Amino acid sequence: MSKHLLETHIRIQPLPPRSHTFLFPTQLQTLQSRKSFTTKKSSFCLSLCNNKKNSFFFSHVSVVRSSVTRGVNEVEEDKQPVVKKAYPFLEIEPKWQRYWEENRTFRTPDEIDTSKPKFYVLDMFPYPSGAGLHVGHPLGYTATDILARFKRMRGYNVLHPMGWDAFGLPAEQYAIQTGTHPNITTFRNINRFRSQLKSLGFSYDWDREFSTIEPEYYKWTQWIFLQLLKRGLAYQAEVPVNWCPALGTVLANEEVIDGVSERGGHPVIRKPMRQWMLKITAYADRLLEDLDDLDWPESVKDMQRNWIGRSEGAEMEFYVLDSDGQERNLKITVFTTRPDTIFGATYLVVAPEHTLLPSLVSMAQSKYVKEYIDLASRKSDLERTELQKEKTGVFSGCYARNPANGEAIPIWVADYVLGSYGTGAIMAVPAHDTRDYEFALKYDIPIRWVVTPEDKSLTDSRSAFPGQGLIINSSNSMLGLDINGLSSKEAASKVIEWADKTGNGKKKVNYKLRDWLFARQRYWGEPIPVIFLDETGETIPLPETELPLTLPELDDFTPTGTGEPPLSKAVSWVKTMDPSSGKPATRETSTMPQWAGSCWYYLRFMDPSNSKELVDKEKERYWSPVDVYVGGAEHAVLHLLYSRFWHKVLYDIGVVSTKEPFQCVINQGIILGEVQYMAFRDSDGNFISADSADMLGEANQERIPEEKVVKSGDSFVLKDNPKIRLVARAHKMSKSRGNVVNPDDVVSEYGADSLRLYEMFMGPLRDSKTWNTSGIEGVHRFLGRTWRLIAGSPSPDGTFRDGTVAIDEEPTLEQLRSLHKCIAKVTDEIEGTRFNTGISAMMEFINAAYKWDKHPRSIFEAFVLLLSPYAPHMAEELWLRLGHSTSLAYEPFPKADPAYLKDSTIVLPVQINGKTRGTIQVEEACTEEEAFKLASKDEKLSKYLAGKSIKKRIYVPGKILNVILDRENIKVGAR
Repeated sequence: MSKHLLETHIRIQPLPPRSHTFLFPTQLQTLQSRKSFTTKKSSFCLSLCNNKKNSFFFSHVSVVRSSVTRGVNEVEEDKQPVVKKAYPFLEIEPKWQRYWEENRTFRTPDEIDTSKPKFYVLDMFPYPSGAGLHVGHPLGYTATDILARFKRMRGYNVLHPMGWDAFGLPAEQYAIQTGTHPNITTFRNINRFRSQLKSLGFSYDWDREFSTIEPEYYKWTQWIFLQLLKRGLAYQAEVPVNWCPALGTVLANEEVIDGVSERGGHPVIRKPMRQWMLKITAYADRLLEDLDDLDWPESVKDMQRNWIGRSEGAEMEFYVLDSDGQERNLKITVFTTRPDTIFGATYLVVAPEHTLLPSLVSMAQSKYVKEYIDLASRKSDLERTELQKEKTGVFSGCYARNPANGEAIPIWVADYVLGSYGTGAIMAVPAHDTRDYEFALKYDIPIRWVVTPEDKSLTDSRSAFPGQGLIINSSNSMLGLDINGLSSKEAASKVIEWADKTGNGKKKVNYKLRDWLFARQRYWGEPIPVIFLDETGETIPLPETELPLTLPELDDFTPTGTGEPPLSKAVSWVKTMDPSSGKPATRETSTMPQWAGSCWYYLRFMDPSNSKELVDKEKERYWSPVDVYVGGAEHAVLHLLYSRFWHKVLYDIGVVSTKEPFQCVINQGIILGEVQYMAFRDSDGNFISADSADMLGEANQERIPEEKVVKSGDSFVLKDNPKIRLVARAHKMSKSRGNVVNPDDVVSEYGADSLRLYEMFMGPLRDSKTWNTSGIEGVHRFLGRTWRLIAGSPSPDGTFRDGTVAIDEEPTLEQLRSLHKCIAKVTDEIEGTRFNTGISAMMEFINAAYKWDKHPRSIFEAFVLLLSPYAPHMAEELWLRLGHSTSLAYEPFPKADPAYLKDSTIVLPVQINGKTRGTIQVEEACTEEEAFKLASKDEKLSKYLAGKSIKKRIYVPGKILNVILDRENIKVGAR
């Protein structure tokens, strides 16, 4: 047992600090009977207090170490049972994790030498769920850790932090279900995540750790909101929202799937509510323009461009008609990107939530319109605009006049038009818009062709032509507009010019991007720092000196059922006074969305303990921007777009010095669960091939174990019956599919270094990969071979001796070449984030090294440094065994010597008495004696030379070796 025991006193706190452990009642009974207990790593003295939920948690309050070690030779190991493994990872990994923590090896000091280059590498920090990590999570974390370790060794100041995105709906829902305060469950989950991350040896600077739920952090989230409010970028508006009655909160569009909440599957409706909004649209052009200079995947940049959706066009005015066909004092404004097609507009469509709709509906149609609006309110924006879905609508009973030709055209209500985009109304041109065409066919609305393609082969009366061409059927002399014969582009300009002169419209730039709905009717979120005067309802920002505005304690987190947020139950907190006037006031009871805290956390990592400002200006100037930001593609739009928006606001007010927060973004692929093989049985229980199952449609599925499956061509079949073709699929890891692989289990069986190495070796970082346990066995064997090559073979009982088998001898040219080729390859592949091919290069080196008779220490030392970013635990241990007393974390990374990268060997012909008998491979600078020795050892040439007397040798360097034999010996040999 290690002497490094922790004595920890335990107490209950209302809001537990970062590190705590949750105790269940059964555990408590055991502990109460013992009063103290000892684990492998720590000894604890317990003083326990019960809370009203009969559950317990304790916090690390003080730590007293019996000894503190700083030298690596003094790090002690726990005595473990002898287990024969490929290498002793069970002892090595905990040992080095303790060393790094005790010595704060990866801490980035506040005061650093700013003349050195910097490297800020960041993971999209995780939401700490109760399920903990699965093996998909460490993929990106391992990649950033390799980069961080590599850059440290290259002499960079490295910032590599970790924290927690901890506000959010899951913790609140768990609190509602169990009555457990979300603070308790969140910190419990954080502890589990932290423990798992540390077990994988990631070189995070844990001194910079924070979570978004800490008041010291969200004080500055609230401060940013106040800056937005001051600049008119935060405002309140009545907007249609996704309201989930069961969850009692507003949901973002991406949280609604097929009309139900993503979490819980509860029905969601659309209803108007007064909400806080952030004016991200004010930054739309800048968000578009600045994408060009970023080293991001083009797919991500395109997704952001499409989300912002800048389009140039015109706003056109259509006057509503009364029952007699006369214009009312009411007009519908539409936005169109194709004003050239205005003569082809045969109907209008307004969104179900259009503000003018109540004034448009006729008495005869009111019942049908109301029913349709109710149905539309249950769909998300994504569902409504899905191109593949069948278009639906209802006639309003009302007409409007087309300003270009004076025709009366019907006004329809349809959910494929959104109230949040453009004006919430469109002019429908069915001949030249696919959606409008489908709608017109379904409801028998006229279709008028006004654009003809220049390529006549594209003309097809059975489908819409959305392209540009020459304008036809588009002239009205009475209204002064004739665009016949013009190109689409010329016609569009002429229509806009005409509309502007006649008051029928104007040029307009529009965006798909909508202002950010920034309020949630939840408890577990950042309080919004505003109050409303009771007398006037006036909105008053909270003074900055009053921040942070902390969440009140609540026992009841359930929805109110009225739309009022749960915070409204905290009456004594809600009722307050205006600090300036002393007048009675009421606090805002909605909270910020989970996105808020994650918008700017990368800045706080630069200066996490600053209580006076969001971030110190000098530190920000040095560390900004983030050099490499790694995370999932699911955050390609919203998180990255919101962060860019906030960053640009902070840039405008002088808080940050760069226009963009993340210079390079990398989306790692996902790791799918192991391949599952499915067979099919017919109604009689007999196996049938997957082809037949497709035709039958009602076959029963059955999962087949991998050992009963064999590959046949491009398919998988039953081993015992190759005629039965199976379906092989890999799915995203999830509890429901039962395919989640816990990294704790992998680390226990193979070690953290093996898990790290395997996840990098599976394939390119950006690609999705399928987990295969047999694959990790391969890299585990590689690490075992590396260990035995350098540390030596184990004794019969499975233990390894101290030290290494390295010798203090100069390496040969062959060894230097092999090493430096490996250095060059590994270096290039790390810099290019092609980690899998870097591992392949190290495997090739180890294969070559096993053929050497002797192993110089200098070769081993350089290779261990190469290996260290990938497999840091093993590398540290081997570095120690090679005679070093300190960590290799800051040792210079090896550099390839170009002299050893050239392939300087040549093929030298060898002649015997002037006749070529074979060739040998020699160095360009090979001497005559070296060439002759090689020839004498060559299997083919040696039979001509063995036992023969040499008269002379003729050697032309790089050209030929000619061996002249003594003639007498030749004759004697002949007899």
